Amino acid sequence: MKKYRFFLLLLFVFGLCCSNCGREMKDIDGNRYRTVKIGEQWWMAENLKVTHYRNGEAIANITENDAWGNPETGAYCSYDNNDGNVPTYGRLYNWYAVNDLRGLAPEGWHVPSDEEWKQLEMYLGMSQSEADDIGWRGTNEGGKLKETTTTHWQNPNTGATNESGFSALPGGCRNDVGVFHNIGKYTLYWSSLESHANRAWHRDLGFSRSEVVRFYDHKLYGFSVRCVKD
Repeated sequence: MKKYRFFLLLLFVFGLCCSNCGREMKDIDGNRYRTVKIGEQWWMAENLKVTHYRNGEAIANITENDAWGNPETGAYCSYDNNDGNVPTYGRLYNWYAVNDLRGLAPEGWHVPSDEEWKQLEMYLGMSQSEADDIGWRGTNEGGKLKETTTTHWQNPNTGATNESGFSALPGGCRNDVGVFHNIGKYTLYWSSLESHANRAWHRDLGFSRSEVVRFYDHKLYGFSVRCVKD
């Protein structure tokens, strides 16, 4: 009887430990992603890598700088146009790909809204007023999202604990004239909400800060994407 009770206790503890992780999902290209439950939300724990919309149509892969800064249509690239960066950092997408009706996110998932980002941030400790602000906000919420160590993040990777399991990595970005910068230093994630006619809200994490940026940039920027479950 004692052994049976001990076995039940182990199952209960194991269930608690695994209840927030271990669910895997895949995109239309067959890429598989770890996921994590943070509060009431299920998030991808890796950056999106997909090269096709949900309906199977290809997303434009734009490598030339001039071409990247021109069309107001969905596009993706690998950082420095080097596919060797994809397994670790995923791909970069402009906001037009995020907003495309053909669907960038895998089935059953979507690119988070500005409010869904706020929900995550407030679960990790921000107040409502902090979440509603712009620029660097909060205290250690960014650290709770960042992968620990300096294997990928540049020193000092301030405040990184990854206690959320989000495992953010510094994938850098591509600006609106096609220039790549800040891999190893920053990660920038799109939201699905536009702020102006040619700009949209995003979130940033940095190697030397433990807070989270909320700001808006040109829709032609190439940022990383994390998806949240419907």
